[in-house]
Amino acid sequence: MNTFILASNNAGKYREFKAILEPLGFSLVPQAVAGVDFEVNETGETFEENAWLKASTIAAYTHFPAIADDSGLCVTALGGAPGVHSARFGGGKDWTDEQKYRYLLEKLEGAEDRSAKFVSCICLVTPDGRTVTARGECPGRIAEEPAGTGGFGYDPVFIPEGHDEPFGVLGTDVKNKISHRARALAAFRAELERSGLC
Repeated sequence: MNTFILASNNAGKYREFKAILEPLGFSLVPQAVAGVDFEVNETGETFEENAWLKASTIAAYTHFPAIADDSGLCVTALGGAPGVHSARFGGGKDWTDEQKYRYLLEKLEGAEDRSAKFVSCICLVTPDGRTVTARGECPGRIAEEPAGTGGFGYDPVFIPEGHDEPFGVLGTDVKNKISHRARALAAFRAELERSGLC
């Protein structure tokens, strides 16, 4: 079984990656378990740049292949914001998920266009520098009010296309089939097979 280090300490991301990757034959180890006690500074201007920064740094540090995801919510009425700054939206990383999505709802008060999309960019970097990348998007809209307690981040306010309820209500099983990360991971699997790294 191939072992990847997940370049993240985000428990929600770990659960989603594990649920989708392990049935494909990949063992996933959180970076903290691999002895990484620091966060990579996300200075990239795109999701792709940030995913590569995280994966390449952790691969060099651990000498194992590292997989990273940089993802975020892009809201049309906000010009694509919060985008790569989704985790630091509003009051930054010190804010809870609820504070961030309630701040988002305040920013959208009165907006007629509530269309949005979740974007996920995945990057695998091996210790010798080989790279595999993939991108996935999940279109949808922002709800008027939050609902549900499932998932994490903006899940209680994001209604995916083709559904009438947000991810916070739809739950993990549905999310793992249609989310931006699920789509990125499906594309990543195909890219990984083409690369010959597995």
